[in-house]
Amino acid sequence: MMTAGGFVAAGDLVLWQTFAAAASGGIAGDQLGFWAGRRAGAPLLARLRKDPARDRLLARAVAIMDSKGIAAIFLTRWLFSPLGPWVNLTAGSTGYGWHRFSVSGVAGEMVWAGLYVGAGYAFAGNIEAASDMLGSALGFVAAGAVALGLGLWVWSSLKAKA
Repeated sequence: MMTAGGFVAAGDLVLWQTFAAAASGGIAGDQLGFWAGRRAGAPLLARLRKDPARDRLLARAVAIMDSKGIAAIFLTRWLFSPLGPWVNLTAGSTGYGWHRFSVSGVAGEMVWAGLYVGAGYAFAGNIEAASDMLGSALGFVAAGAVALGLGLWVWSSLKAKA
């Protein structure tokens, strides 16, 4: 996508078409993962729920998905993208609403496509530098989010003990 952004800057491709193609591909992949989870994951979860301990864990996972699913889906489209396929399968298999999944997924894919095509456009002369910069920036933001989450967890644990 960054190379396509470079081609847009050179005038060889059209920006809106490049953006639309990138976002459409991501959205199609998300939908495929969601429906694979809905078809294959639900029967697997039904078998796993026969064990009471697993049933409690799965019920907690479904509750977390219901309460934080929109943010999880949106952020795993572009910020934590390696987790995206797993979130797609989880959302499908746990019965998460297709409409909520699709809206947050489309929004996340728009950000993702915009970042990568835009970086390629901005750094058309040096795509490798754009790739390194974008990877470093997203890695820094992800590391900060993990550190913040762990800090909040430690703080709540200490507060609960006090």
